[in-house]
Amino acid sequence: MRHPKGFSHVAVWVLALLPGVLALPFLWPSLDQPREVLNALGRITGIWGLSLLLMAAALCCRVPGFDRPFGGLTKLWQLHHRLGAIAFLLLLAHPLLLSFAAAGISLDAAVSTLFSSQPASVWGWVALLALMAFMAPSFGFFGEPEYQRWKWLHRLSGVTVILALLHTGLLSRTLPGWLAWVLWSTLALLAISALSYRWLYARWRGRSSYRVTRVTHPARDVVELTLAPERQRLSYRSGQFIYLTPDRVGHIGHREEHPYTLSSAPDEQDLRVAIKDLGDASHAMLTVPEGTRLWVEGPYGDFFASNPARPELWVAGGIGITPFLGRVREAVRAGRPLQVHLIDCVQDETRFLFADELKGAFEGWPDSQLTVHYFYREGPLNQAFIKRVCPDVADRAVYVCGPLPLLERAREALSACGVPAGRLVTEEFVLL
Repeated sequence: MRHPKGFSHVAVWVLALLPGVLALPFLWPSLDQPREVLNALGRITGIWGLSLLLMAAALCCRVPGFDRPFGGLTKLWQLHHRLGAIAFLLLLAHPLLLSFAAAGISLDAAVSTLFSSQPASVWGWVALLALMAFMAPSFGFFGEPEYQRWKWLHRLSGVTVILALLHTGLLSRTLPGWLAWVLWSTLALLAISALSYRWLYARWRGRSSYRVTRVTHPARDVVELTLAPERQRLSYRSGQFIYLTPDRVGHIGHREEHPYTLSSAPDEQDLRVAIKDLGDASHAMLTVPEGTRLWVEGPYGDFFASNPARPELWVAGGIGITPFLGRVREAVRAGRPLQVHLIDCVQDETRFLFADELKGAFEGWPDSQLTVHYFYREGPLNQAFIKRVCPDVADRAVYVCGPLPLLERAREALSACGVPAGRLVTEEFVLL
């Protein structure tokens, strides 16, 4: 049974919006006075901007298991991104609206409000500039963000949170003192705890050390690493992923963490991860020698239902076969045949990863079927192909994992096949 992710998302929004809702009775302006309306809007955008920013920070903790009620880490971070983006826009509007309100008195008052020399106002501007610096890559202002640079810039969020809280604590007079203290203390505690876990505890105590014991190459640009635990083994479910950090000095990607889906069965002693060459760090993984130490953090994700209630259709694209491979290996080891139809979308025969292993497993399962969609023959995946190879697709639970173009085409085709959104689960390869 999957977690009720809708409730978790609603709870986050309720908590994020609560300070502004409670402030409304104290801000309600005289609607015939434009200056009062602008002043109220300036205050409420500041309150909601800060509360959404704090809640976004609270969701960045990446505690293993915390993401599952939200539908997995990618879904949790999509919520984090929405909160952060809205907070950014609200906090940009906050000083401008207050300045427009003061313009009703005089131009000097407007300029003085916007560029006050009070320390609290200066801290507010520094917080806003820091927010703009680490949010700019997320908005794509300077093109597609580079992963590690984006991560380092995001560390400015700690500065933003602290200075924004100082600014609010010294200048805010909207809510009664005790209520403001309770609300901001609660949200600040959540945010600072999450940031402390992410940057301090997780870095030094929240990871496990593993050694590479076997290196295989299913394709020229794909490697599967087998990792043996140096201490306690990781407990996880099929379809989950981990973050790997190389501990090899001088190695490209040294100290850089990247997410990779587990391809091993959960009851295996060792971990297995299949990695495709998609950048500097993943390219370096192709040449990792046996004996290399890697730091493992996780597991994350909530891809597969624990107790399937109906037959399943799996749609994989390229290296997106990894969560399905882990599930197949789990079923083979348990001697428990699956009732699934796997459509593996590949460019050509040379890109059919783990072909012999998958064919061998599906040949022994009479209620399962393996279909390979070759792009060079069939073109992009479409409704007609899916209906032809899987006529009962509308009655199945559907899982899709692969690059974004495949996800977009699969969603469109599956919707046209009659698959409701509630029975379609996707795993995106984008965490920025």
